[in-house]
Amino acid sequence: MVWLPKDRRIYKLMLKPINELKPSNELKHNSVKHTFEPIYNMESKILILGTFPSVKSRENGFYYGHPQNRFWKVISSVFECGIPQTIDEKTHMLLILNIAIWDVINSCDIIGSSDSSIQNVIPNDLSIILNNSNIDKIYANGKTAAKLYEKYSELATKKPIITLPSTSPANAAFGLDRLVEAWKTIK
Repeated sequence: MVWLPKDRRIYKLMLKPINELKPSNELKHNSVKHTFEPIYNMESKILILGTFPSVKSRENGFYYGHPQNRFWKVISSVFECGIPQTIDEKTHMLLILNIAIWDVINSCDIIGSSDSSIQNVIPNDLSIILNNSNIDKIYANGKTAAKLYEKYSELATKKPIITLPSTSPANAAFGLDRLVEAWKTIK
């Protein structure tokens, strides 16, 4: 037995032909520019690089803004401190811990937040941080950030990058405990 709504207009909407729905492969790249500044100061010793801010991060105007991204939980666990909630608290925590953060990419064409869709990359000028801090080591938040750094930035910086597992919710292979254990290398 099939249940049919009494309102035939709803029924017609429910029977919309599949060919009228937009397939996911027709999503378009958007040209997007990084809109917020790096976090660092003269005492920064560690630089953590992501690829490019997610849609949620761009909406929030700050790094790792997707509620499912585990970056802030991981850093807090590694350094045994409270999880910051506001942008000011996050900035303060990073500066107290001598951590700088930024992204490899200044602008690109991207579909949503998909790192795998990134095209037409213009990298950030990392000398802005490196010339105005005491960065000893550079870490990538994920393999894509590392690959992009190696392709676009390493020749200019002359510094190798250490790849850490991504804190992105897309990295389902790593639970929080496993991420924290891997990230302890920054301490």
